[in-house]
Amino acid sequence: MSEDFITLAWVRKTQGRMGEVAVEPQTDASDRFHEGMRLWALARDGGRRELTVEGFWPHQSQIVFKFAGIDSISEAEALLKCDLQVARAERAPLGSGWTYVSDLVGCTVFDEDREIGEVKDLQFGAGEAPLLVLRSGSNEYQIPYAEAYLRKLDLEERKIFMQLPEGLLEVNGPLTAEEKQEQNNSRKQEQKRSPPRPPGGRC
Repeated sequence: MSEDFITLAWVRKTQGRMGEVAVEPQTDASDRFHEGMRLWALARDGGRRELTVEGFWPHQSQIVFKFAGIDSISEAEALLKCDLQVARAERAPLGSGWTYVSDLVGCTVFDEDREIGEVKDLQFGAGEAPLLVLRSGSNEYQIPYAEAYLRKLDLEERKIFMQLPEGLLEVNGPLTAEEKQEQNNSRKQEQKRSPPRPPGGRC
């Protein structure tokens, strides 16, 4: 069952010619990975395969992994979009005051006494703190899970109480129809002022 595993990273792309892949970490514990570590690759179709870490190194905001037995680009392509997981029973022990971010998914977030939404996902790499991706109906918010904002975490009741800076929800909230129209008008004006980009330029 998926509940028996914890996602530590997502495979984003192949990297190099010897089967390496670049992954986006989903943990803020920098020492979580080690050579010889056993990981499970969960594909979008639900298939899961066991992998052994042969080597790894940082690359920009991602980590490049080399797995034993994955020695070509074509073999690495089979791992694209996979979640890299460990069995829940093999999670690293926590120090005092630490929380598994995977346990936050499904919690309801409150700003003081106001219910904001449910945690559907977490994102890493955008700043020092991971981002809680919240859904409330058709609305989505991204809120930094920062110690300065956290007031109380109740995992038994699946609730996170925060005190957010004024205006944070409005900045991260969905655009209104008027804001979308204004954004589109600004883009059109910018396109008129900017010369066309020459072919072959980097995005």
